[in-house]
Amino acid sequence: MLRLARYLKEFIFNVTIGPACKLTEAIFELIVPLIMADIIDIGIANGDTAYIWKKGLTLVILAAAGLTCAVVCQYMASRASQGVGTRLRDDLCRHINSLSCRELDKFGTPALITIITNDVNAVQQAVAMLIRLVVRAPFLVIGATAMSFAVSPRLSLIFLAAMALIVAVMYPVMKASVKLFRKQQKALDGISRITRENLEGVRVVRAFSRQDYEKARFDEKTEEYRRAAVRAGRINALLDPAIFVVVNVAYLALAYFGGGFAAVGTDGLTQGKVIALINYMTQISLALVVVANLVGIFTRAAASSARINEVFDTESSVRFPEHDPDTRPDAPALEFENVCFSYVDGKNSLENISFILQRGQTVGVIGGTGSGKTTLSELVRRAYDRTGGTIRINGADIKEFTAGTLCRLVAVVPQKAELLSGTLRENLTMGRTDIPDEVLWQALETAQARDFTEKLDGGLDAVVLQGGKNFSGGQKQRLTIARAVAQGAEILILDDSSSALDYGTDAKLREALKAVPAAKIIISQRTNSIMDADNILVLDEGKALGYGKHEMLLETCSVYKEIFGTQQ
Repeated sequence: MLRLARYLKEFIFNVTIGPACKLTEAIFELIVPLIMADIIDIGIANGDTAYIWKKGLTLVILAAAGLTCAVVCQYMASRASQGVGTRLRDDLCRHINSLSCRELDKFGTPALITIITNDVNAVQQAVAMLIRLVVRAPFLVIGATAMSFAVSPRLSLIFLAAMALIVAVMYPVMKASVKLFRKQQKALDGISRITRENLEGVRVVRAFSRQDYEKARFDEKTEEYRRAAVRAGRINALLDPAIFVVVNVAYLALAYFGGGFAAVGTDGLTQGKVIALINYMTQISLALVVVANLVGIFTRAAASSARINEVFDTESSVRFPEHDPDTRPDAPALEFENVCFSYVDGKNSLENISFILQRGQTVGVIGGTGSGKTTLSELVRRAYDRTGGTIRINGADIKEFTAGTLCRLVAVVPQKAELLSGTLRENLTMGRTDIPDEVLWQALETAQARDFTEKLDGGLDAVVLQGGKNFSGGQKQRLTIARAVAQGAEILILDDSSSALDYGTDAKLREALKAVPAAKIIISQRTNSIMDADNILVLDEGKALGYGKHEMLLETCSVYKEIFGTQQ
């Protein structure tokens, strides 16, 4: 948790003034029992009403000053905690976006969502408590104990014994709580995962009438979270009763011994001083209850901080240089040379893949499910890094290009059409401001999407709902194709991006794409979609079984011939 303390540097003023105000408030509270003792021993004992009013006015002034300090501290704590939470989320989001798909697969989306929301909230709460109570509560305990020594050194031994017993109870509880809170957060990851799956796949769940099954899965995970939370709660629940038992025993000891000492005047004790000692014990008990609650808050924050630091400690396996390499205008647009890739050690998803794609040419990629077609496209845009071989763009290794340049060189239409909430223009430009409307309309026309987009209210400024739910599957695919074409990239990859289109629209799309000057990789399950390509790469279980034109593959590649035969 101390590693996240760097976020407090920006709020050093708040972190300084807030605890200082709380410290001042605590000092005022420590003075109050002494004034009460004087009121009892002098004012009430002598019947001096003026003295009682004078000391009473002092108590009111101390209360008003303490309230002012508390309000200022609360304001400082709110500013600092919210600011730390905001910057921590920003950095987490930025770091997560810098990770490659390999690292994102390792964490999983539900865990990252929980970390960036729930875990950051726990740290944020800990920062607020740090400013408000971490200084005040221990100072009250130490200060009240010191004041008790000043009042009666002999009776102050009761204070020391009580605090020793309370610390002996708190330490094992704190140690056990960290593990339980960490387990609780992992259970929350499972709840997030199932919730996300059900919200995204609600139509599939209802189509197969699996609501009861999904509800049972959700109940199982929530029960796991409940058990972890209850176990953590039970252990932490021991603190308050244990503290009150020790404190009440201390009360009895103070009343018994203090009353006896006051009766005979031992150590100069008076009735007022005994009351002051009891008030100090009350302050200690309340402060220790706060400390007990802080133990729960900070143990939870410690578990959350460990998960946050785990994300920060994870470096992307895909590293980009600061400067672009020299390229050759006469070099192929894209070249694969004995490229291998493995998602896990020991089994290659792609093995010794080699082909050359010249400028303006089209390479079709076909193969069965799991043959490595999508993996090939992921390697070109460096979502993952190859484990062997070489990939070159314009004669330079793709690892030598900066991230921005590689994004401008390669445009990908993913297998799953994804649209973001906003407007149609925002989805087509993806934040770029240098794409004119004429280029956007031309890209829509190429993608066979102009006809229905012109009918939308607002045209390019038409509203796109979350996930593009106000468009059909085929419309979303055409819009994602238009988005890629509008980027003007030198290499255009279409990863099975026309699967939801009818054959007529697919044929028009393929004809329109011929006018796009980019080198194209078309990944498809349909031979009709790639049979006109300059070359076709046939994949099977990550291996290239054939490479060439349609007619040649029909004669030389049995797998391609079989695929073509089953589709005709």
